[in-house]
Amino acid sequence: MSIVKEFREFIARGNVIDLAVGVIIGAAFNGIVKSLVDQVIMPPIGLLMGGLDFSKLEWVLKPEDLATTTVEKVAIQYGAFINTLIQFLIVAVVVFLLVKVVNKIRRADEPAPAGPTPEETLLTEIRDLLAKA
Repeated sequence: MSIVKEFREFIARGNVIDLAVGVIIGAAFNGIVKSLVDQVIMPPIGLLMGGLDFSKLEWVLKPEDLATTTVEKVAIQYGAFINTLIQFLIVAVVVFLLVKVVNKIRRADEPAPAGPTPEETLLTEIRDLLAKA
């Protein structure tokens, strides 16, 4: 079997295509969530906290040297981390809810367990009669 044919069969499998679609939709969803956090959720929270812009919050470890352009500021940008953390939490909750819905649909599609066969019923009756004797 040639490599090209094997690759074509690999790509044609449903799981690979489903995964590719999921990655593309996930990337688009990430952009929406980032916009939601940066432009909708954080501005009102910043306003309630006295006009604070979370994306600009940082701990400066070493300030930049204004006399020379070679020494740049070294800072821990915890405000950007807070924004990213909120984005992650939103995505995690949405994925959790999506998995929960999919699992519920799968459970609803499962057939009910079949009842005992006539042979099993007969064997159960024989067992019960022997237990009484």
